[in-house]
Amino acid sequence: MIYLDHAATTAPRREVLEAMWPWLTGGFGNASSHHERGQRAARALEDARERIAAVLGARPGEIIFTSGGTEADNLALKGIALARRERQPSRRRVLVSAIEHDAVLESARALARHDGFETLELPVDPSGALSPDTFRAALVSDDDAARTLPDRAAPSRGIASHAPPGSGGASDPTTVAVASVMLANNEVGTVLDIRALAEIAAEHGVPLHTDAVQAAGILPLNVEDLGVAALTLAGHKIGTPQGIGLLWVERGTPLRPLMSGGGHERGRRSGTSNVAGAVGMAVALELAEQERVAYAARSTALRDRLISGILNSVPDAILTGPDPRPERLGHVRAHSDRVEPAATDPLSPSAGMPTSGRNGITRLPTNASLCFPGVNGETVLVDLENAGVLVSSGSACAAGSSEPSHVLTALGIPAELATTSVRYSLGRDTTEKEIDAAVRATAGVVRRLSA
Repeated sequence: MIYLDHAATTAPRREVLEAMWPWLTGGFGNASSHHERGQRAARALEDARERIAAVLGARPGEIIFTSGGTEADNLALKGIALARRERQPSRRRVLVSAIEHDAVLESARALARHDGFETLELPVDPSGALSPDTFRAALVSDDDAARTLPDRAAPSRGIASHAPPGSGGASDPTTVAVASVMLANNEVGTVLDIRALAEIAAEHGVPLHTDAVQAAGILPLNVEDLGVAALTLAGHKIGTPQGIGLLWVERGTPLRPLMSGGGHERGRRSGTSNVAGAVGMAVALELAEQERVAYAARSTALRDRLISGILNSVPDAILTGPDPRPERLGHVRAHSDRVEPAATDPLSPSAGMPTSGRNGITRLPTNASLCFPGVNGETVLVDLENAGVLVSSGSACAAGSSEPSHVLTALGIPAELATTSVRYSLGRDTTEKEIDAAVRATAGVVRRLSA
């Protein structure tokens, strides 16, 4: 079986499991216990925190271990927003991009539904990039831009506003409590220029959180270089078992705990510490960083081979997100058969300051997402599995939903076309032979379903 769904989860690494094993067996003590076994577990926990901090260029005390990326995103959005409003009641707005993972989007919407915040979902361009100008305009709360949309499910190119009943627009540039923009998108692979957005947020005194779950092991994660105030990671994307993640929060950033209990993680996240998970995450992150450059280069070649192979063998296929192949630079493949030069496309050398990408990378080297007009994406998944290829139709967290992907509709792709989407995501062990087999299987399945 060919596994091309590594964006959903990837296999635990042997080195990680071996590092975790002692803390699952003889060293299983509770890190909060005062006896010798507990204190050994506590030292292992803090050692893991220090090693992770070294990879991120952070202070150990800024690392908060969580159960995964979803909890970390919730803690970042809700914890920072609520704490900021406690100190400054005018801070009642939350900004997120329209292509965020549901863990971020639903956290922001929950703040609007239950805590009286106003949430703005900012539009992206057809490649998935968030323009710095759009972000800046939302920070200063342009009343003309912040129009409330009656139905978020309807495709729109405007800013979706979720506000509590009776709230009006805001014109005070100091009303934003927190903003969140992902470093790399999990469905279409778009890499956003977080540094540029972080600089704008800093100008307005707004902490910017980034969900970097998909970027780990592929993009640099030095938090000082990124310029953000908070960052989310999930271990199972880089080789740990599922159930461990972290939130890095810059020292001095207010954060209200969401869980009450024994005051673990310096009072920011109560709950018995997952010592083995933390140790495993430290090892996984160190290995991912050591291998990052070579892995990204190898995956880029395989990704481009996959994209070109499918587009050449399935004439109607449409690549979603940025087209990163050298021969396609300066173009965005839209949701029609036309391919138009994009003067403002971040891939274009003449576009000036890019609105997408970090260090010249505009799409994750491990991601290929395509639509197949005229066929149902879920049917393609089933038939590909029968042919020995495992892929997905988008975020694993939204599997089974009858709604089209919010990421694809945010890119301007019609809902009917979005339902034909298939995502291929590569991993450390993906081979050229597997890529070629996946291309042949895809061409055969789509040809059969289109007949």
